[in-house]
Amino acid sequence: MKSMWKATFAFLATAGLATLAGCGLFWDDPYVAVTTAPLNWCEVHSYNARYEPVRRDTVRISGTGLVEVRSGTSKRVSDSFAKSMDDPTWEDISSQQYYVDPNHVREVFQDLVNAGLFDKDKILKSTKYPSPGRFVAVRAAIEGKTFSEPHNVFESDPDLAERLYNLVREFKRTTLGRKRSINAPSRAAEEKKAEADKDDKKEGTK
Repeated sequence: MKSMWKATFAFLATAGLATLAGCGLFWDDPYVAVTTAPLNWCEVHSYNARYEPVRRDTVRISGTGLVEVRSGTSKRVSDSFAKSMDDPTWEDISSQQYYVDPNHVREVFQDLVNAGLFDKDKILKSTKYPSPGRFVAVRAAIEGKTFSEPHNVFESDPDLAERLYNLVREFKRTTLGRKRSINAPSRAAEEKKAEADKDDKKEGTK
């Protein structure tokens, strides 16, 4: 009985040390199959400090297909709790929301998982080739796995950082065919506005 307890204690101690060392538990597979679960989400913050003023972008993608994009020089773009109201860039923020195909979102999330988003062996390890000024951070919850660190992914995993940066670039462009804005006016409203503009022009020529 004592030998069994010793073996169990040794096993738990080894697992605990591995976790503290950042290796993760060996049965916790970071490479999982992603589904279209509505509880899945990912949020990416990006900016390039080599240019002034620093322009920030934040993209939050939900498993339901809802995409929220914030852009601008205001710190509120990447920090919803920012308090520097006297900052001259405080008002420089724009936001939009739209839907994409949830299957496309699933593919995007699967690509991030396959790139090692939840692989603890890759977390907080510096690279020999950091990217001065370039910054990208990510928070995510996918298939019950979570990641939320404020560190610059460019300095820990450049390959994953490039994927995250490209994700921001893709979802900022709402003109792609598969994207439908939920804030855009209806076609009927657009036609009504066009007719009103025509009437204004006719009255102006009288």
